[in-house]
Amino acid sequence: MLFSHISDTHLGLMQYGSDERENDIYDAFNQTIDISIKDHVDFVIFSGDIFHVPTPNGRAILQMANALKRLKDQNIKSFFILGEHDVSRIRGTPIPYVYHNLEFAKYIGQGKPVYFQDVMLVGFDKLRKNEIPSHEKQFEDVDSLAEKHKGHKILVMHQGITEINKFAGELTSTDLPKNFTYYAMGHLHDHFLKKFSHLGGPLAYPGSIELTTSEGIKETKKGFYEVDISSSEAKPNWIELDIRPQFSTKTSVEELSSTVSEILEKIKSFSKKPIIELKIEGEKIQTDQIQAQISSLYQHALYCSWKVNTKNRDDSSVLFDRPARIDDKLFKLAVNSLGSEKLANFAVNELLPLLSSNQLDEATGVVVENFEKFKSDKK
Repeated sequence: MLFSHISDTHLGLMQYGSDERENDIYDAFNQTIDISIKDHVDFVIFSGDIFHVPTPNGRAILQMANALKRLKDQNIKSFFILGEHDVSRIRGTPIPYVYHNLEFAKYIGQGKPVYFQDVMLVGFDKLRKNEIPSHEKQFEDVDSLAEKHKGHKILVMHQGITEINKFAGELTSTDLPKNFTYYAMGHLHDHFLKKFSHLGGPLAYPGSIELTTSEGIKETKKGFYEVDISSSEAKPNWIELDIRPQFSTKTSVEELSSTVSEILEKIKSFSKKPIIELKIEGEKIQTDQIQAQISSLYQHALYCSWKVNTKNRDDSSVLFDRPARIDDKLFKLAVNSLGSEKLANFAVNELLPLLSSNQLDEATGVVVENFEKFKSDKK
């Protein structure tokens, strides 16, 4: 038996205001579906952050629907949980529930066992750190069920593990139920596979299927896992996707011209226009001079960002960013203006996408619901 483990698809993400970047996400996503069908997997697990925002655009919703329908037409079952990007703190019904109700896929995020042939699947939606203690008893209960189950047992979660990323960790590996034969994780965007001695099977993060805003610009690989469970041991195989090239290059003002020539030579073989970041070190920076030297890159790149790292008199580092990463800057401005990350997240990730796509009625509804919740919390 074979299954695909896909995570952090972030459907609907549009970086740099570029339609091509939104299409890049859909292209990578459809590669995961094409490969899964070609390899005749028996089922697919989506381990959270299906969409980039809780109120995705129509294209993103249709992309997921079409993919699930294609899988269903091939008699391939789909199971999913929700990540933090899928769940609005305001609206009560996440969009992915639609696919469950239409029987395109099965929602398994409530910590209750679901069985597919002789495989037991247990999923938990993204838990905030303060919610984890209240789920300890549920972890114990599903662990007891897993211990008694004779077939494979798969735990699906969208959480950071501290031993893997101490900054994004909400759980340690010892907090997890120990009797599962595969741990299908989501949330961390780099792919990672480890077998802990105290867990019954490998713990796997496939990573995001494309570079997202939070990851910056870098040269990396993206993909997903196909997992062979035809024997008693789960054997994951990470499959690389064909994504748009991205890379960040360090240089100096003096070497900038030769660096640009090297980059132009490098990208000749690329089938897609790359995303490029230049980190330039030096003194007495002339913005016009830099713009002139790197202008030849613009027609060969989908997006080209440059930063200058110079020194002040106090020897502290100063960073100038041209062009700025808009998503990050916008969120920081919203936090400064509203004085709250929670409100900034609501404004940027929920309200702004609706307003920018002229969904005024939906935006009004979100504001009203938020205000009603605010009033009830104050009582």
